[in-house]
Amino acid sequence: MTNQRYVVAAMFMAACLGVVAAAQQNLGGQFQGVELTTVPVAGNVHMVQRPGGGGNVGAFVGPEGVLLVDSLFGPLADRLVAAVEGISDGEIRFLINTHIHPDHIGGNEPLANRGVLIFAHDNVRVRALERLRFPRGGGRFAPQPPEGARPIVTYNDTVSFHLNGEEVRAFLAPPAHTDGDTFVHFPDSDVLHLGDVFRTTSYPIIDVYNGGTLAGTLDALELAIDMAGPGTRVIPGHGLRVVGRDAMVEFLDMIVDVRDQVLRMISDGQSLDEVMAAQPTAAYDAKWGQEAGWTANDFVPIVYHELGGGALYRR
Repeated sequence: MTNQRYVVAAMFMAACLGVVAAAQQNLGGQFQGVELTTVPVAGNVHMVQRPGGGGNVGAFVGPEGVLLVDSLFGPLADRLVAAVEGISDGEIRFLINTHIHPDHIGGNEPLANRGVLIFAHDNVRVRALERLRFPRGGGRFAPQPPEGARPIVTYNDTVSFHLNGEEVRAFLAPPAHTDGDTFVHFPDSDVLHLGDVFRTTSYPIIDVYNGGTLAGTLDALELAIDMAGPGTRVIPGHGLRVVGRDAMVEFLDMIVDVRDQVLRMISDGQSLDEVMAAQPTAAYDAKWGQEAGWTANDFVPIVYHELGGGALYRR
């Protein structure tokens, strides 16, 4: 058996899960009964989330209108609007996408049809012009987003909004989850929305099909940690609650430890089979290794590949 068996097994399992999820979506019942909850974060910022805490939305509210960060899946758009109406009388005016994945841009078109102006990094729009590909299931495909879902305003580095008496800054992070990751900073409210670069429910998903990298993940997290103070509240892209700086430090330390273990084993000439058998994530699996479709079997081979251990997938 080759040293790619873990990757192949993970690809097969995730592909099966993807087929099931796609079938449910085609039947139109995947989101039936899903209720969104709204959680105050700090200042004028709230978090809107679905059960399981995936694709968490930031909502910046005030008398001059509402700015959203991400838009969940399309079938949840009306429920997202209703959730925002529960915390603000203001019109939803702006939407920032943190990256290209469907649980973050799926509601774009319905919101655009309501007159919401969509912002994202240049790379998000470029990728929205083609069929999409994602890391789960060994790189499964999804349809090209509809024209109405594409960002209208894009930026190379940063864009600022002056709204509700505050400045909101959206800026490109190092290539981490994807190459179009945007961090959104609300300095006056002391809140960071980090998209899927920061997760509290799984190991980092490094989307190699959309420009994500391990090195960029570490750089991006260090950047966010440096920006955060002792009272800063952080909205994770996937996570059940708002957290603080210490949670980001813990996440970063875990990734660095796994990286360093894998690098030592590569330096000793160990194969992927041997690295996986050594279980470099063993101390962390109980906390970050329980998400179906993205466990150590998915994360460690990407680390191994980026550190020079060998090809990521069977050729």
